[in-house]
Amino acid sequence: MPAHPFPQSRTGEPDPTDSLATRRARPGRSTTLWNSLRGWWVLVGLACTAVSAARPGPPNVLIILADDLGYSDLACYGGEIATPNLDALARDGLRFTQFYNTARCWPSRAALLTGYYAQQVRRDAVPGVPSGVVGARPAWAHLLPELLRPFGYRSYHSGKWHLDGLPLQNGFDHSYRLEDHDRHFAPRRHFEEDQPLPPVAAGSGYYTTTAIANHAIKCLEEHARVHPQQPFFEFLAFTAPHFPLQAPPADIARYQDRYQRGWEVLRDERWQRMRAQGIGGSTLSPIERAVGPPYAFPEALARLGPNEVDRPLPWLDLTAAQRQFQAAKMAVHAAMVDRIDREVGRVLEQVRAMGAWSDTLVLFLSDNGASAEMMVRGDGHDPDAECGTGATFLSLGPGWSSCANTPFRRHKTWVHEGGISTPFIAHWPRGIAQRGALRTAPAHLIDIVPTVLELAGSRRGAAGDGSSAPPAPGKSLVPLFAHDGTIARESLWWLHEGNRALRVGHWKIVAAGADQPWELYDLSRDRSETRNLAGRKPAKVQELAAQWTRQTEDYLRVARLPGADAAP
Repeated sequence: MPAHPFPQSRTGEPDPTDSLATRRARPGRSTTLWNSLRGWWVLVGLACTAVSAARPGPPNVLIILADDLGYSDLACYGGEIATPNLDALARDGLRFTQFYNTARCWPSRAALLTGYYAQQVRRDAVPGVPSGVVGARPAWAHLLPELLRPFGYRSYHSGKWHLDGLPLQNGFDHSYRLEDHDRHFAPRRHFEEDQPLPPVAAGSGYYTTTAIANHAIKCLEEHARVHPQQPFFEFLAFTAPHFPLQAPPADIARYQDRYQRGWEVLRDERWQRMRAQGIGGSTLSPIERAVGPPYAFPEALARLGPNEVDRPLPWLDLTAAQRQFQAAKMAVHAAMVDRIDREVGRVLEQVRAMGAWSDTLVLFLSDNGASAEMMVRGDGHDPDAECGTGATFLSLGPGWSSCANTPFRRHKTWVHEGGISTPFIAHWPRGIAQRGALRTAPAHLIDIVPTVLELAGSRRGAAGDGSSAPPAPGKSLVPLFAHDGTIARESLWWLHEGNRALRVGHWKIVAAGADQPWELYDLSRDRSETRNLAGRKPAKVQELAAQWTRQTEDYLRVARLPGADAAP
């Protein structure tokens, strides 16, 4: 941990995310003065620790959201990538085995922070209503920090936003917002306190994951100094491991030879570890060789060169050059996940230094499954540049995405299990007594708001402002913190770009596209969706399809409620 009150980059240069210049000790001060300041901060920190440790009331909340992380990428979910900090959270907390997202980044963020399905708050497509990625939430669709403010919380946002409105207009007290999703080393569009920052120069030592963690640490340091009597909510939203695959060279070097044996071998090894851990179900789905990216960009594929492939072909069918190229790509993905874990470790160390460890609920998850998308954006792609640098724009692709989503089918944007299943870790020393346990109850992003509100002291225990807001579909997960069991809910529902699904108990119907027939799976026996029972149980399909239609109509009706001005 850096000794000064606001972190710097790995190179020692002033961190590009720092615009609170007047509150920061700048490089170049005398050693004597600096030692005096450092001693003063230590005394302040000790005082804050004592006060924080004595603060009664609701827990602090730290939500850590990864971007395009696969279900099996973490070591505690079967992966080979080194994630010791997240593994420690799982070892001393809970792992949920059937936690779901919406299959896409912006709908997931809307569901996570409002407690509603994205269509209900116009953040996924609603026919006849401005909606989707450009949709504006209704005025009643408050975000979690607004709902927490009456309970005394200070709220901080660090990283990706991908919501409508601005963070400070929606309840956050501080924000570092990264809007450039095409550059991990030199973003051009990023903001602090909703004000634009200068573009980051190439070669400055900036890396998105580190900068996002730096801002979170800065906010928590300030919180300990200025607001130690109040609980905090920190929304730590990384942009990794979302494409482009870019990572610091030292991180990549740790994995440079790890993936030479190919996606089938690594996928099987992950599955064996998952089976030993008791997660993932009972079946490893076969790789769908004919399923490529969800969107076709043939020009981009041509620019990426002959070693890129847009189908998860058998590894041994690839040329030697293709295998080398593909293995190098996965090494960068692993490095990005590894770096997330390292930066999470720094943030957690700050929580410990504040004396807030036992009183902080930490939730870790991903916004969707790993992605099979393949495109070229940003600064383009130099086929002669070293893989993983800022000069390359590479994506994971369907081969390695199939590995990252082990043992499930499909990828981000689809609502088969591979697209919507996320690792979900809950850690809270004061509130979770059973350590290292699994939780098997199906749960969803819509459950996070009612969970946090219940812990904050809300008798309502649900999203909404209590008056104009319609009933929210989420359920509190607090009972599951005590023991494994079930949550009383009717169903879980999905719709994204025509991909649709409904889960009722252990039954799930799913369709890959608006014009495709329903498939039916018994997830209690076939979580990986390998045995389609639609032909054998047409009555069950008809029953669930009718329920999906009713719920869809209800959710779209909420989005079309009259007189609902957009939220800020």
